[in-house]
Amino acid sequence: MTQPDRLTRLLSMLEAEPDDPFCLYGIAQEHANAGDHETAVSWYDKAIAVDPDDGYHHFHKARSLESLQRFDVAIATIDAGLEAARRGGDAHAVAELQAFREELSE
Repeated sequence: MTQPDRLTRLLSMLEAEPDDPFCLYGIAQEHANAGDHETAVSWYDKAIAVDPDDGYHHFHKARSLESLQRFDVAIATIDAGLEAARRGGDAHAVAELQAFREELSE
Protein backbone atom coordinates (compact mmCIF):
# COMPACT_ATOMS: atom_id res chain seq x y z
CA MET A 1 0.00 0.00 0.00
CA THR A 2 1.44 3.38 -0.95
CA GLN A 3 1.76 6.31 1.41
CA PRO A 4 -1.21 8.22 -0.10
CA ASP A 5 -3.34 5.06 0.11
CA ARG A 6 -2.46 4.56 3.78
CA LEU A 7 -3.15 8.20 4.55
CA THR A 8 -6.49 8.09 2.74
CA ARG A 9 -7.44 4.92 4.61
CA LEU A 10 -6.45 6.41 7.98
CA LEU A 11 -8.39 9.61 7.29
CA SER A 12 -11.42 7.51 6.36
CA MET A 13 -11.09 5.51 9.58
CA LEU A 14 -10.79 8.76 11.53
CA GLU A 15 -14.12 9.97 10.13
CA ALA A 16 -15.80 6.99 11.77
CA GLU A 17 -14.00 7.54 15.08
CA PRO A 18 -12.59 11.09 15.39
CA ASP A 19 -10.85 10.50 18.72
CA ASP A 20 -9.05 7.30 17.75
CA PRO A 21 -5.46 7.82 18.98
CA PHE A 22 -4.19 5.05 16.68
CA CYS A 23 -5.53 6.87 13.60
CA LEU A 24 -4.29 10.26 14.77
CA TYR A 25 -0.84 8.85 15.45
CA GLY A 26 -0.84 6.95 12.15
CA ILE A 27 -1.74 10.09 10.22
CA ALA A 28 1.08 11.94 11.97
CA GLN A 29 3.49 9.13 11.08
CA GLU A 30 2.45 9.22 7.42
CA HIS A 31 3.14 12.95 7.26
CA ALA A 32 6.48 12.53 9.04
CA ASN A 33 7.48 9.71 6.70
CA ALA A 34 6.67 11.98 3.75
CA GLY A 35 8.91 14.70 5.22
CA ASP A 36 6.02 17.03 6.11
CA HIS A 37 7.05 17.52 9.72
CA GLU A 38 5.02 20.68 10.38
CA THR A 39 1.81 18.81 9.55
CA ALA A 40 3.04 15.77 11.46
CA VAL A 41 3.57 17.84 14.62
CA SER A 42 -0.03 19.07 14.51
CA TRP A 43 -1.32 15.48 14.18
CA TYR A 44 0.95 14.29 17.01
CA ASP A 45 -0.54 17.08 19.14
CA LYS A 46 -4.02 15.72 18.40
CA ALA A 47 -2.92 12.20 19.35
CA ILE A 48 -1.38 13.50 22.58
CA ALA A 49 -4.58 15.37 23.45
CA VAL A 50 -6.60 12.15 23.10
CA ASP A 51 -4.03 9.80 24.68
CA PRO A 52 -1.77 11.90 26.94
CA ASP A 53 -0.10 8.92 28.64
CA ASP A 54 1.46 7.50 25.46
CA GLY A 55 5.14 8.42 25.49
CA TYR A 56 5.62 7.41 21.87
CA HIS A 57 3.37 10.20 20.61
CA HIS A 58 5.77 12.61 22.30
CA PHE A 59 8.83 10.71 21.09
CA HIS A 60 7.86 10.90 17.45
CA LYS A 61 6.67 14.50 17.77
CA ALA A 62 10.12 15.32 19.13
CA ARG A 63 11.71 13.53 16.15
CA SER A 64 9.72 15.74 13.79
CA LEU A 65 10.70 18.81 15.79
CA GLU A 66 14.32 17.70 15.55
CA SER A 67 13.92 17.49 11.77
CA LEU A 68 12.61 21.05 11.84
CA GLN A 69 15.67 22.03 13.93
CA ARG A 70 13.44 23.16 16.80
CA PHE A 71 15.67 21.54 19.39
CA ASP A 72 14.45 23.40 22.50
CA VAL A 73 10.85 22.48 21.74
CA ALA A 74 11.91 18.90 20.98
CA ILE A 75 13.60 18.62 24.40
CA ALA A 76 10.51 20.05 26.12
CA THR A 77 8.39 17.52 24.21
CA ILE A 78 10.68 14.70 25.36
CA ASP A 79 10.36 15.87 28.96
CA ALA A 80 6.57 15.82 28.63
CA GLY A 81 6.85 12.38 27.03
CA LEU A 82 8.91 11.11 29.96
CA GLU A 83 6.17 12.21 32.34
CA ALA A 84 3.54 10.62 30.11
CA ALA A 85 5.41 7.32 29.79
CA ARG A 86 5.92 7.16 33.56
CA ARG A 87 2.20 7.81 34.12
CA GLY A 88 1.41 5.11 31.58
CA GLY A 89 3.89 2.69 33.17
CA ASP A 90 5.86 2.23 29.93
CA ALA A 91 9.47 1.64 30.99
CA HIS A 92 10.57 0.95 27.41
CA ALA A 93 9.28 4.34 26.23
CA VAL A 94 10.98 6.00 29.22
CA ALA A 95 14.30 4.44 28.22
CA GLU A 96 13.94 5.48 24.58
CA LEU A 97 12.92 9.01 25.50
CA GLN A 98 15.85 9.35 27.92
CA ALA A 99 18.29 8.14 25.25
CA PHE A 100 16.84 10.58 22.72
CA ARG A 101 17.07 13.44 25.23
CA GLU A 102 20.73 12.66 25.85
CA GLU A 103 21.34 12.56 22.08
CA LEU A 104 19.79 16.01 21.64
CA SER A 105 21.61 17.44 24.64
CA GLU A 106 25.06 16.61 23.25
